[in-house]
Amino acid sequence: MIFLKELDRKNLFEVIKMHDTLTEYQKKCVAPNVVSIAQAYVNPQAWPRVIYHDDEIIGFVMISTHDDDIPKEDQPSYYLWRFMIKKDAQNLGYGKQVLDMIIQKAKDEHQKFLYTSCEMEGPMPYQFYISYGFIDTGINDGEQILKLNLN
Repeated sequence: MIFLKELDRKNLFEVIKMHDTLTEYQKKCVAPNVVSIAQAYVNPQAWPRVIYHDDEIIGFVMISTHDDDIPKEDQPSYYLWRFMIKKDAQNLGYGKQVLDMIIQKAKDEHQKFLYTSCEMEGPMPYQFYISYGFIDTGINDGEQILKLNLN
């Protein structure tokens, strides 16, 4: 079973080390978790969570519950700021399950859209998001900006 849990002293270091499981290409696509944790500490709108499969830590996800870069007409919306599944847990359907949970949270909290962004050096994670139903809105600061309508 997949579930999300708050970051704490017991899971902190395993979450930090998870970045080392990624391929060199994947490391270019997502910030190290230690950076994300630091950003969460200084950004009150950050909602970081550790991804578990049963009792094993398999990933890290962080949304922003408010982002000024999202157009006013699309507010309120969440921004999927970070999303990482460790290498040996990839391609098993866990990413989709986590995205389903994030989307349910956003819908429960009456958000209009879920935004995210990604690098375009390779097909992933762009293809993952597009196949899920996100639409490409164009480039901002060198990354593709994607959004998913939650209505």
